[in-house]
Amino acid sequence: MYQQAIQLRARPRGFHLITDEVLQALPQLRELKTGMCQVFIQHTSASLTINENADPTVRADFEMYFNKAVPENDPDYLHDYEGSDDMPAHLKAAMLGSSVMIPVRNGRLALGTWQGIYLCEHRNHGGNRSVVVTAWGTV
Repeated sequence: MYQQAIQLRARPRGFHLITDEVLQALPQLRELKTGMCQVFIQHTSASLTINENADPTVRADFEMYFNKAVPENDPDYLHDYEGSDDMPAHLKAAMLGSSVMIPVRNGRLALGTWQGIYLCEHRNHGGNRSVVVTAWGTV
């Protein structure tokens, strides 16, 4: 079993590919013949998901959709003292989730051809994000 905590640099609000950073953080992944890899974000206002890794308009459309689905400045929000983007960020993170699980096959993440791991930054100024990557399996 291998585990590494990584600090992702601050990114603007939106959906960002982090697959390469995850792979760089855990080179021991190459030792696994079969297994699993979990990527977990230690924050409540950012999330992770897996989706299209080629066309950047997909990531822009994700941001547009979630901003429509969970708008800022809703007068019904009680949790509003951290800014107008805070409660929507918590809701978006709850919708997408705090971790992804990816099979490992022959030392590589068994992602599909057009799949990548997204950091979903839901705050205007979320700052650095802490992620724990854990992989296990047979060598």
